[in-house]
Parts: sequence; structure tokens; C-alpha cells
Amino acid sequence: MTTMPPLSPRPLSATVSHILGDPRLASLLLALASAGVLASALFFQFVLDYQPCVLCIMQRWPYVAVLVFSLVTWLFRRWKGLGDALLVASGLALLAGAGIAAYHVGVEQHWWAGTSTCGGSAPANSLEALRAQVMAAPVTRCDEVAWSLFGISMAGYNVVISLALAVFAFVSARTAYTRTPVSRTAL
Repeated sequence: MTTMPPLSPRPLSATVSHILGDPRLASLLLALASAGVLASALFFQFVLDYQPCVLCIMQRWPYVAVLVFSLVTWLFRRWKGLGDALLVASGLALLAGAGIAAYHVGVEQHWWAGTSTCGGSAPANSLEALRAQVMAAPVTRCDEVAWSLFGISMAGYNVVISLALAVFAFVSARTAYTRTPVSRTAL
């Protein structure tokens, strides 16, 4: 009976280099992370009954964009350079998401005022104006922290997650771009 030689695992640096150099793998990881963030937000909303404010909803859209970019990367994976460009687009979307989340942190900390849709409007001068104001008021105020862990709100964690994923997207795009054997002079 012959025995098989032991399998040697791929070194971690080679695995990371392979993931960073392949836009499809990088976009898959970005899609999984984005889906995880969105699933967490929906879990907090629908299971734990933390109602989102307007800025919370706005912070979800960059993750949706990353999911769409990742899907397009997979559907058109034979188009050289498209995956690289969509990784850059994903990074830009995530930077925008980090900006929205940072703005939300500032509103929560009362460093600046929120948008007009964040609540806190002027006092009503009649009963009808008060009724209209109550009916138009958002369910959740943007300047109230609904949940925090170690003193950091969900928006604060979103800043960190969005920035980390944006860096991953940009590094992956750069690595994939430099490894692609397609001539870039024809652009």
C-alpha cells in the first residue's frame, strides 16, 4: 500500500497575493462582507427592532453598490480590466459610505446638525402645523445613538468597516491592474 505525501498548505502570503491579484476573488470577498454588513443592519432592524434613521438608511446604499459591482464583475469576468475598474468603483462607493457614516457620528455626538430629514424641526405655531409636523417626522432621530458597544455606535463601526473595505478594494485593484497581461496603452 502506498501512502500519499502530506499536503503542504499554501503559504499565507501566496494566498493573500492570489486573492489581491484576482478581481473576481477580491470582488467576491467584498460582496460577502457587504452582504454581511447589510444582513447585520437588517437583523438589528427587523429582529432586534432598532429602527433606522435616514442617515442609517443612506449608509446601506454603498454596500448595495458594491454588491452590484461584484455581480457585474462575475457576469463579465472575461472582459479584461473591467474587474479592476469595478474594484476602484467599489472602493469609491465605500469611501462615500465612510463619509456618510462619519457625518452620522458627528450628528450623534452633536458636533454638527443633521439634515432636515433627521428630525428636530422648528416649533409649530398652530395645532394644524403641529399635526403636520408629527405626521412628517421621521420615526428615529439621527442624533440619538440607538446601540453602541464600547462607546462606539453602529455608525462609528461602519466608518471603520467601510474604510477597511475601501482600502482592500483599492489594494486589490492596484495589484490586479499590475498583474493583468493586457496592454494598457490602447486605452
